[in-house]
Amino acid sequence: MAVYTIDWQATPPGDCRGGAVSIGNFDGVHRGHAALLAELRRQADALGVPAVVLTFDPHPIELLRPGQAPPRLTTPEDRSQLLLASGVDQVLILRTTHELLALCAAEFFTEVIRKRLQARVLVEGTNFGFGRGREGNVTTLAALCGPAGIGLTVVPPLLLDGMEVSSSHVRAALTAGNVHTAATLLGRPYRLHGLVGSGQRRGQKLGFPTANLEQISTLIPGDGVYAVRVLHGGTLWPGATHIGPNPTFGENARKVEVHLIGFQGDLYGKPLAVDFLKRLRDTRSFPGMAELAEQLRRDIEQARQAAG
Repeated sequence: MAVYTIDWQATPPGDCRGGAVSIGNFDGVHRGHAALLAELRRQADALGVPAVVLTFDPHPIELLRPGQAPPRLTTPEDRSQLLLASGVDQVLILRTTHELLALCAAEFFTEVIRKRLQARVLVEGTNFGFGRGREGNVTTLAALCGPAGIGLTVVPPLLLDGMEVSSSHVRAALTAGNVHTAATLLGRPYRLHGLVGSGQRRGQKLGFPTANLEQISTLIPGDGVYAVRVLHGGTLWPGATHIGPNPTFGENARKVEVHLIGFQGDLYGKPLAVDFLKRLRDTRSFPGMAELAEQLRRDIEQARQAAG
């Protein structure tokens, strides 16, 4: 298993050619993606060829409409590892360029799928779009695959309780602070990565030191207090995370503050990965430090229980 990042004009490594291929952004690698990738694995095994995912970085919308791209659910590194964990043999990342995005559907099919990937079979979802302006769809793809002798399997959407599992539904759940629904759609807790920066050290004075998470490149869940697990240095710690402003201290800036239950040591400058387990309460103001400290004690006990 391997992850490769190449220019779209380049010839992919040999273990990425002649395989069963699925193409998409795969942001979040949610349970709908997992169903598609399971079919990709079956097709690859039936033909005795590698299962290859072709994806893109950055997201095409980031080039076409800067500032309008939806926030990512996964870092490129997490996305690649989740794809491999789903049973894929190779992850091939094309560097997104305006030249690549200018290819019409037929050109993308000829240049990327046929010439460079030499795909034997394609596995896509019903909403698959490709080529300039997403002009191509699965009907277009079927018309191109037939004469080329390339198989095509279209996987229907996965429904959970009548809801289609999609990256947009995961984003909506997280924005609302509903991390339980997000985890159900993802098949795992939502994970946030960041680097610990400096803070006001108020939590330390209250007896509950917090790490201020900065340089976060993925979607931050809605304001509130959450039970979490925190990965640091190869160890998972139970924790509590506060997202939002600090109205008790008259601060309006939105922050992500993480308390690792039982941890002793300096986290400044260290990377943390935070898995969201349960939303505990809203962000709110307290009359004074004593009331805030008492609420933090209750929050941490709830978080400890939620983290098991």
